[in-house]
Amino acid sequence: MRAALLCDAVRTPIGRYGGALSQVRTDDIAAAPICELIKRYPKVDWSRLDEVILGCANQAGEDNRNIGRMALLLAGLPMSVPGTTVNRLCGSGMDAIGTAARAVQSGEADFVIAGGAESMSRAPFVMGKAESAFQRSTEVYDTTIGWRFVNPRMRELYGVDSMPETGENVARDYAVGRGAQDAFAWRSQMRTERAVKDGFTPQEVEAAKASVLEQRRLARSQDRALASRLSNYLFVKRSFAWDIDFEKKIAALEPAEVNAALRKHIDPARLSVVVAGDLKK
Repeated sequence: MRAALLCDAVRTPIGRYGGALSQVRTDDIAAAPICELIKRYPKVDWSRLDEVILGCANQAGEDNRNIGRMALLLAGLPMSVPGTTVNRLCGSGMDAIGTAARAVQSGEADFVIAGGAESMSRAPFVMGKAESAFQRSTEVYDTTIGWRFVNPRMRELYGVDSMPETGENVARDYAVGRGAQDAFAWRSQMRTERAVKDGFTPQEVEAAKASVLEQRRLARSQDRALASRLSNYLFVKRSFAWDIDFEKKIAALEPAEVNAALRKHIDPARLSVVVAGDLKK
């Protein structure tokens, strides 16, 4: 089996709900990184591209139908290039990359663009058609997150918890405490801040940011602000024993208050990281 090589990576910034990117169409966001790749490699014969595969979980609004195909056309790729969309909910983008890698490894494809696109800010409300003549009531669903048009049997057999509810269930069933979750988040923010300082994130983001936001202006510091805002969020001491009552109190605090409360109990000189909920040095 031959190797699948990742040749380059580019993305737009990750915005907050209702933030600066909320004014940009989802399909335009999806097209922006492709535009940047075309700009970076002007000598590439893009007509030889075998496929564009994008992951998308919602697909109820501007990302409806086949956003993979729409994005490549909006980016200016030849009409002969096919595009497809995969949906594994929160894992859709990763699934798209895995699908592309397997296609290359198997010899089915040689040259593929893979990624994902999503905009919760622009997720629409949806409603079903009338089930009878002159029906005077209907249900409207917010597609931002969670289920809609639920099959009653699915609810009965498995439940239809949303992702936030599922997170709570997993934390309870596998005893992943708030402290472990906060420590994991803290480590993630430290890695982001390090990537920004090392110059990796700007290289990955800036050009696509300029491409997608020719329509809508965005401050250059958006990604950096995310890292710096949370960079001092939490310190965790190795083998720190979390008291349940103390953990409940911490959970109710704002991030700045969490810092103040934890520093009374934790030595910042002995930091730890978290892997799968376990504290390890």
